[in-house]
Amino acid sequence: MRAESTQADGEKVLLDAAAAFRAALGGRLLATYALGSLAHGGFSPLVSDIDLALIVEDPLRPDDANMIELVAQSQKVSGGPLSERLSVFWGTRNTLAGQVEGGRFPALDRLDLLENGRLLVGTDMRSGLPRPTASELIVAGAEFAVEFLAGVPWAASGGQSGLGSMHAIREDAVDEVRRPELLIGAGVRRLTKLVLFPVRFLFTAATGRVGTNAVAAEWYLARHAAPSRGLVGAALAWRMAEPSDRDEVADLLRQDMVPLYVYYIDDHIARLKSLGKAELARAFTEWRARLRG
Repeated sequence: MRAESTQADGEKVLLDAAAAFRAALGGRLLATYALGSLAHGGFSPLVSDIDLALIVEDPLRPDDANMIELVAQSQKVSGGPLSERLSVFWGTRNTLAGQVEGGRFPALDRLDLLENGRLLVGTDMRSGLPRPTASELIVAGAEFAVEFLAGVPWAASGGQSGLGSMHAIREDAVDEVRRPELLIGAGVRRLTKLVLFPVRFLFTAATGRVGTNAVAAEWYLARHAAPSRGLVGAALAWRMAEPSDRDEVADLLRQDMVPLYVYYIDDHIARLKSLGKAELARAFTEWRARLRG
């Protein structure tokens, strides 16, 4: 990332991608939206993803998925500042309403569209679309966590777990949670994501709202019985300014990272059992054991 990258660079990525999809889809592209921090605030050129949503005219066509993926990849490798951060979510009104299958729009990102989506081009198409249920949000977040944070292949997610570009998390996250030197070496973007993911999932599970970094962290820090509040507060600050003292960061991670994850996992084991998601709860239990060594 260029040191001088700004929010304006992120906005340009969105607008360039919107134009590319308009050229590819023509009149079938009904609306494009900014999601994530470029929609609800808190964008950081240092670490933030750039999330774009497309609503396409019904019905889906057989080549829509491949075509949209090709356009998205061409934009990501365009070489512009922050272009590699682009993540594209898409569907039709029927897929967003759950009437037909298709598209790429996990529950957490559908909620972000409904709550925070900022219309860039076209006509707002959100009226009448259903909100994801509380159980959908909990299960979607848990499936993402098991696959991309615990490193357990999870067929139920179908590769569609979202939250922006967070689907890029690798399977070595368990080692990084346990070994601060690995996580610090991966860079501040990955560092802040791995610290703040469980905080955001906890917030969404408890409130049914989108777990933005700032709002979720504020909610978590107000929970006086919650562990690792020093780490959560520090990670929120690191999103805007990379930490300079690696030893201090390592000490904080060594002290607080595993307790933070165990707290999140224990919370969700109970929630998943109450929803009848026994296999997913079992995967969380095994994840907990691996973290505890």
